[in-house]
Amino acid sequence: MTSHMFSRKLTIFFILLVFLLVLIVLIMEKAFYNKHYSSVSGEGASGDLSQYKTALFAGGCFWCVEADFEKLSGIVKAESGYAGGTTEYPTYENYAAGGHQEVVLVTYDSEKTSYRSLVEHILFYADPTDAGGSFFDRGAQYAPAIYYETEEERKMAEAVVHDIDAKKIYEKPISIAILPRVAFWVAEEYHQDYAKKNPIRYRYYRNGSGRDAFVERYADKRSRIEEEPRSEDMPGKERARNFQKPSEEDLKRQLTTLQYKVTQEEGTEPPFRNEYDKLFEEGIYVDVVSGEPLFSSRDKYDSGTGWPSFVKPITSDAVTLHKDYGFFSTRTEVRSRVADSHLGHVFDDGPKDRGGNRYCMNSASLRFVPRDMLEKEGYGMYRGLFE
Repeated sequence: MTSHMFSRKLTIFFILLVFLLVLIVLIMEKAFYNKHYSSVSGEGASGDLSQYKTALFAGGCFWCVEADFEKLSGIVKAESGYAGGTTEYPTYENYAAGGHQEVVLVTYDSEKTSYRSLVEHILFYADPTDAGGSFFDRGAQYAPAIYYETEEERKMAEAVVHDIDAKKIYEKPISIAILPRVAFWVAEEYHQDYAKKNPIRYRYYRNGSGRDAFVERYADKRSRIEEEPRSEDMPGKERARNFQKPSEEDLKRQLTTLQYKVTQEEGTEPPFRNEYDKLFEEGIYVDVVSGEPLFSSRDKYDSGTGWPSFVKPITSDAVTLHKDYGFFSTRTEVRSRVADSHLGHVFDDGPKDRGGNRYCMNSASLRFVPRDMLEKEGYGMYRGLFE
């Protein structure tokens, strides 16, 4: 046998070996998918989905965003697709040219999870500080975004972003876009459940992109926030859910003139001459209208401004934030979530070692519940804050 013939046979052998290895990988992936997953996403996406809510997010590669959302409790379905551009019926070949992003449409059970939790998730499992792309995928088509459908969702998204940004989890400020909900175009079938259908190639891509390393880098800070209590988990949830705001006449009877002016007419009480400026007894502060818990004495400090000041709310979703364009400047107004009472404003001149925020509140919008009265007044769960 000549050396030329031997070399040719060796080449053919290696080609066949490579082909065989590729075939084995494909068979293994198919077997893995058939063994571990059904043909639908989430907790069961067949049948009528009209009773569930949907939300739209972008966080870079939609294979990864879809797979991460599907791990959450309460997710019914997650679909990869395109949104945000000007062209109709985009495809993987032309979506970027049409101005679209890779997005994921999340169908969720609002009895098991919340829009707020979904917003937090995209902030924790994508890079919300990079407006120019996502990890090694560069370009506007990979930029992170939160899409809102209602004004309530917009306020919620802004509040969550503000809160997470204030906690200084990341070295850079959060720059994720918060945009009105637009048309969603579902991606090709081979993109759906890509992580499940192609686990080996997916893991290779995900690890190589730097996404996992980024998520792991901030795991400790993220876990501390994820473990924080949420207002929907508190005993007062049912009371807050069933709260019906009294009529204007009833409120005027229930509240003092100053309380009504502050909570209902966005008034401001005099500095240094109010009930709680110098109070530092242990306990919580609740909305004077609804009783919903708002702030804790453990987060209160003497700002020297003449109004009660806190570094943060008692839970990260206890209040809502709104732009206030009065007084020849733009400020951030703070309101209670349930009763929509005006509380005061938040500024960024608070203690730097405690997040840098100063929630400057009006005493007239608050009612103080001392530590030893928490159980009696139905706020017993909050005793743990002081033990």
